[in-house]
Amino acid sequence: KMAALEERLLADGEGGALGSARLSPPPVSESPEALAPMEPPPQSNTLMGLPIVAIENILVCKRMDLVCQRMLNQGFLKVERYHNLCQKQVKAQLPRRESERRNHSLARHADILAAVETRLSLLNMTFMKYVDSNLCCFIPGKVIDEIYRVLRYVNSTRAPQRAHEVLQELRDISSMAMEYFDEKIVPILKRKMPGSDVSGRLIGTAPVPGPSTTLSTMQLFSKQNPSRQEVTKLQQQVKANSTGLTALKREMSEFRLKAQEQQKQLQDQEQKLLEQAQIIGEQNARLAELERKLREVMESTVGNSSGSGSNEQSPRKRGKAVESTDCPRKSKRLRNRK
Repeated sequence: KMAALEERLLADGEGGALGSARLSPPPVSESPEALAPMEPPPQSNTLMGLPIVAIENILVCKRMDLVCQRMLNQGFLKVERYHNLCQKQVKAQLPRRESERRNHSLARHADILAAVETRLSLLNMTFMKYVDSNLCCFIPGKVIDEIYRVLRYVNSTRAPQRAHEVLQELRDISSMAMEYFDEKIVPILKRKMPGSDVSGRLIGTAPVPGPSTTLSTMQLFSKQNPSRQEVTKLQQQVKANSTGLTALKREMSEFRLKAQEQQKQLQDQEQKLLEQAQIIGEQNARLAELERKLREVMESTVGNSSGSGSNEQSPRKRGKAVESTDCPRKSKRLRNRK
């Protein structure tokens, strides 16, 4: 490659002398002055020290393009990992309660990292679909640099500014990059997606009839359209899926009926429990009334028993008094009989 590049530089008029002076080895001479070590020209070993034509050929080549695409893709993945690490460190220091986090010293750090996470997810949904399909790379490298700047600012500052002040530049450039990508680049990438060429040929203008065109169209249809066996297999799978779906629907309806019946039984049991509770309350009230009546009866019987004892003593005393009064009379009658 360097030999071809040197020949091209020699063929050019303007850069031929400069390129041959820098890229070709020095001529061998026998003089002692020629054998003395020569001082290399400034920046001869760096990329920027090469001629402009060589730099353009290097930067425009496909290998350099692939290397730059890989660096951009790796840069986006690395910034995602770095953000996850920063977020884990901040969350480990925050309290678990949401009410206490607002008054914590790392509250603004958490808000900024959450906003960066949202922005990363939007960028991922916009670009990584086409990056994974090898249709493009993560194009906005400036967005990666801005995300790194925000994350380093969060890590190095104890009292950062508010989230909208820190993330203003990131939101602007990321929004512009996503809008430009959706409007200008996505339509081009969709044409490169697999299947777009075949659909374009089929939908486009009809080709001139001939054996080659007929064969090509038949090949296209044979590639796209499956065989009858595959169609029958698909139909059988669809039928099996439909039968399974009907069986599932039947089971679901049975489960619903069982659930309704169980719910009705639960309602009936709750109603019975309420009725039984009411009956138990009434029985308790009756028992309390009977206990009160029994207590009154016992009290009345105790009072009657004490009164009857006093009444039994009084007739005895009366009998003794009568006997004491009747004794003189009996003695007088006995005397008269004698």
